[in-house]
Amino acid sequence: MDPLVVTAVLDEPAQSRLNTLRRRHFPPERNHLDAHVTLFHALPGEHETPVAAALTDAVRREPPEAVVCDPRLLGRGVAFRVDAPGLLALRADLARAFGPWLTRQDRGKRELHVTVQNKVQPEQARDLHAALSGDPPERTAVVALGLWRYRGGPWEPVATFPFAP
Repeated sequence: MDPLVVTAVLDEPAQSRLNTLRRRHFPPERNHLDAHVTLFHALPGEHETPVAAALTDAVRREPPEAVVCDPRLLGRGVAFRVDAPGLLALRADLARAFGPWLTRQDRGKRELHVTVQNKVQPEQARDLHAALSGDPPERTAVVALGLWRYRGGPWEPVATFPFAP
């Protein structure tokens, strides 16, 4: 079965701004998704039911706050660092629940980000990084968790889990 991906969904103003940047700067032939904060990259697809149950439990709390911070140069792209201690704590709780299923990449995740450009020439990435570097941090809230099925490029939405108000 195709693997599952878990993301955090930001509030509308931040999400719209990041989507616009991604559409403008991500190579169109590779851009199958809106901007997103990936929490888990590859959970086993056959465990969709327990993963969904864990996400349902996880959103029964106040929505975590987040700050979209300075852009980071990825070499061949640009991502915004996301400072969200509450979201990292929630992710750590989920990682304990998903423990035996985690890949090395998902076990080692310590920082959150939103990629707005990838797989471009290094000079193009440096130019975008320089253009975005003066932007002030943007306060936002995480409004939901998203569950997706990875289809070898495009992702197929499975469910969205809004945080309790």
